[in-house]
Amino acid sequence: MYNYKLIIKYDGSGYNGWQKQGNTKNTIQGALERAVKNVTGEEAEVVGSGRTDAGVHALAQVANFKLIRHVETLKLKEQLNRNLQDDICILSVEEVDTRFHSRLNAKGKKYLYRIQNTVESDVFCRNYKYHYDAYLDIELMRKAAELLVGEHDFKSFCSNRHMKKSTVRTIYSIDITRDEYGEVRILYHGNGFLYNMVRIITGTLIEVGRGVRDCDSIKDILCACDRQSAGATAPACGLILVEVEY
Repeated sequence: MYNYKLIIKYDGSGYNGWQKQGNTKNTIQGALERAVKNVTGEEAEVVGSGRTDAGVHALAQVANFKLIRHVETLKLKEQLNRNLQDDICILSVEEVDTRFHSRLNAKGKKYLYRIQNTVESDVFCRNYKYHYDAYLDIELMRKAAELLVGEHDFKSFCSNRHMKKSTVRTIYSIDITRDEYGEVRILYHGNGFLYNMVRIITGTLIEVGRGVRDCDSIKDILCACDRQSAGATAPACGLILVEVEY
């Protein structure tokens, strides 16, 4: 067997998330697997480093798949891109050890959340930023974010009520900036993230920045281990998977 590692960029606006589903063929994974079949003639499962939600984007998603027959990597990259829509692009193809697994071997991830914090919306970027017109105090958001850094049980920030595995994760850093055009950027770096975790944390930080939630409430949310104690889930459009670390 030959194992191929992909780095993929995609615009998730028109897809029902990464993971293929029985009720729709419109997923990133599904599109990639159809392309692999068209190019190689083989049925292969394309395993992603994580399952981005519907509407979430990626600058460098990592995936891998195995083939029985060997294919030269440059040729594979070129032919896969020809078989994909313009909103998915294979940035690189690398032959790796057969033991490599894009999800199980991942050591860390970086996600970026973009908020257009101005009265007027950015109509040309509406699929890539969350437009929030009420002013956000990013100093308050930074103080709240500091309380989330480190190893914690993030059950309150997970939408999966039936999560059987550990909900303990480590966040290495949360960096919050605002540029001259009013765009607030929240860059998350951690060893892994739960279902909707980044979007729920973002929604909670927005409530802090708006002044409707105290910074210290973060401690109570973590202790509660209850999704209802945290803030709203921020829209998918503002979220981008930036990097996967191995």
